[in-house]
Amino acid sequence: MTSTPLSGRTVLVTGATSGIGYETARQLAERGATVLVHGRTLEETQAAADKLVATGHGIEAAQLCVYAADFTRLDEVEAMARRVVEAHPHLDVLVNNAGMAAPERHTVTADGNEIAFQVNFLAHYLLTCLLEPALTTDPGGRVVNVSSSLHRTGNIQWSDPNRSRRYSRLAAYAQSQLALTVFAADPRVAAVSVHPGVCDTALLPLYAHEGTPAAEGAAHVVHLCDPATEIVNGAYYDRDQRVDPAPAATENRSVQRLNKLASLLVGHTA
Repeated sequence: MTSTPLSGRTVLVTGATSGIGYETARQLAERGATVLVHGRTLEETQAAADKLVATGHGIEAAQLCVYAADFTRLDEVEAMARRVVEAHPHLDVLVNNAGMAAPERHTVTADGNEIAFQVNFLAHYLLTCLLEPALTTDPGGRVVNVSSSLHRTGNIQWSDPNRSRRYSRLAAYAQSQLALTVFAADPRVAAVSVHPGVCDTALLPLYAHEGTPAAEGAAHVVHLCDPATEIVNGAYYDRDQRVDPAPAATENRSVQRLNKLASLLVGHTA
């Protein structure tokens, strides 16, 4: 994959304090982009930004802006979105990367949502809706959802998205990834989903015992952030290959139902 300079581009990467998110932030910044680095707490995020400057090639502190929001709290997501839009009324790319494995036990957030569904999908849904004005000020704004091949094993429990009746951590995780992949087909902002490969990150135990370096997975994400890479709204990539996602991810009805469900759950009318 060839790399073009990205100076003048502004990219927000969620979950950028470790794993694929951190490596994505590093590669974008090394190519000259202004990177908005998101993490759960300000301390954690500032530490990641400091490390990027100290260890990256030619990354200036001025290229990085830190933002904190705990995705288990939707009010923090809203507050962060407001701060981003005020400081960066024009945003070129949003990388929805933050993610967690669903816990062994059924866990509900203070907002009343199953935790993996909220952190992996609903928080990103809300953030994307709130950042839409910044992403669409100029043509070419795009969203890259870091999804998973496990979305193929998922189904969205429309009448019980919290899975309070029957809970399995793998099914909950797969549902959150399917929702994120379906959401890429939303027509408001050009968006794609990418499975970055099985990488050696905190999520590795869900997939295998061994994974490729996070930097390798991040390269596939960065490729889709590059304006030189033409994208088709709703497309799904397995690493660098465009492939068909699960059938539900291409059905208009699924997109509409998901929008309705998500806006209800986040209390935000899209």
